[in-house]
Amino acid sequence: MKHRPKYLDLKRIRLPLPGIVSILHRASGLILFIFIPFLLFLLQSSLQSGQDFSLLVSRLASVPAKLSLVFLLWAFLHHFCAGVRILLLDMDIGVSLKTARASSKWVIAASLLATLLIGMSLW
Repeated sequence: MKHRPKYLDLKRIRLPLPGIVSILHRASGLILFIFIPFLLFLLQSSLQSGQDFSLLVSRLASVPAKLSLVFLLWAFLHHFCAGVRILLLDMDIGVSLKTARASSKWVIAASLLATLLIGMSLW
């Protein structure tokens, strides 16, 4: 018979890197889903007229707006990279522990690097 803990101390639990990537994949998907109406509103506003487009561009030039866009960019890129990783795992590619940990590192590195490179164009 297994002896299970009677309580879980969340401060002591160490989640492995693939678990962190999985949680971030789910969180980034939720963030993207929540922001769909806002992003569609921005698209609609930009397409109404040249004047509305100029107004939108000037509003998005503020630092908080740029930081929000960079955050959404990271959410998209992380969700994409982690999704590709999960598809490969579903095809039994990279399922060993060593490879799964390495692919988790690549997902984090690729999403952060791509966010940095693409985000620099916003500034």
